[in-house]
This record gives sequence, C-alpha cells and structure tokens, in this order.
Amino acid sequence: MSKVHVTTQINGEEVEFLCEPRQSLLEVLRETLGFTGTKEGCNDGNCGACSVIVDGALINSCLVLAVEAQDKQITTVEGLANPAGLHPLQRKFLEHAGLQCGICTPGFLVAAKALLDQNPDPTEHQVRHWLAGNLCRCTGYDKIVRAVLDAAQTMRTSA
Repeated sequence: MSKVHVTTQINGEEVEFLCEPRQSLLEVLRETLGFTGTKEGCNDGNCGACSVIVDGALINSCLVLAVEAQDKQITTVEGLANPAGLHPLQRKFLEHAGLQCGICTPGFLVAAKALLDQNPDPTEHQVRHWLAGNLCRCTGYDKIVRAVLDAAQTMRTSA
C-alpha cells in the first residue's frame, strides 16, 4: 500500500510524516512520531485515553485517520508543559492525587485542558459532564474533578 505524506503541527512544531491511509492518528502519534503520552486504551473511542486536541476540538485519536491531520494543529499531553514547568493541570493532578496507574491520566489532562480553554470557570457539574468520555478504573473520579476545579481557579487568579 502506498504511503501518504502529511504535514501538520503538533504541540506548536511543524511535523511531517508518512503513513498508510488506514492508520489511525493514535497509531502514528505513538509508533511513528514517538508521542507515547497519548495512550491506547480501548481503540474504539470509549475510554478517552487517546484524547488529543485538534484545531481546538477534543477528539479520540483512535477514531481519526492520520491523513486527516493534514494542515491541523494538534495538542497532545506532551504539549501541556513548557520549559518553565508543568501546566497547572499537571501540578494539580499531582497535588490532589488525581492519578494512580497513569493509563487514563494523559487523556484526562488533555480533556480538562480543552474544557478550560473553552470555559475557564466551570462548575463541578460541567467538569463531570465534560470528562464523562474518559474512563478511570483507579481514582473514583472525585480527585480528578477536584484537581481540574483547583487548576481552573489557579489559572484564573494568575491570568
């Protein structure tokens, strides 16, 4: 099968890759480009472990073909931190113990960032609703929700 040349932007950097037309964005991110923070959970769009932001929209990368990334702006969990340090969401997940085994954590972080990009002052109900597409078998969700709410407050006060 012939490969397709794709040019995209990932975490603010221009990236080029070759992929087969049938390959998912998740597969290319992890196996071709080395963005292993994006996790493969269910591979059918039900768990949210593979969540990334594409042109401002939260998506499950296992459900999108890599060829669809042409000329898009993609943010993975690796794009949250910067040279100055961790993103407030990452710090608050640590402070609130909002992670345990870590399989779901990148997806929750990316989903929470997408939420706070759209709504910097969400209610607890809005956070729970927004994160409903992300599954966790370890934490019980409450610590994750508290971490997101605390990060939102921190981000608002430091802005």
